Amino acid sequence: MTEVPTVPAGKVVEVFYDGDCPLCMREIRALRSRDRDAMIQFTDIAAANFDSTRYGTTQAALMAKIRGRLPDGTWIEGVEVFRRLWSAVGFRRLVALSRLPGISHLLGIAYHAFAKNRLRLTGRCAPDGTCALPTRNSHGPVEA
Repeated sequence: MTEVPTVPAGKVVEVFYDGDCPLCMREIRALRSRDRDAMIQFTDIAAANFDSTRYGTTQAALMAKIRGRLPDGTWIEGVEVFRRLWSAVGFRRLVALSRLPGISHLLGIAYHAFAKNRLRLTGRCAPDGTCALPTRNSHGPVEA
């Protein structure tokens, strides 16, 4: 069994993103442009050479919602990933605002709805309404 890659030294978070998702890429480009201190490790799960099994997870799990890892190996997901990313690029006030009880709850609901409908919202479903992505590591289609 291969060893799980670690978050590189000096990074505060690793984000696993879908490089084939237009909305996702818009956010990633914005984060990259603001990551002047190189605090974020960006990992494209749609890249031809990406293998989810190296991380002890599946492509389907990574495609279902945004996931991230902290330097100690802890996995995070959903809105918490965005909070860590925003913090890394200096948006600490936005992070604090996103933690307020009512706002935090609404962000969680909104992100869940987006993640569930991400393929449809980005025009990546078939005319019959089915949404499936091919995997890059030959483990069968990823249903979303």
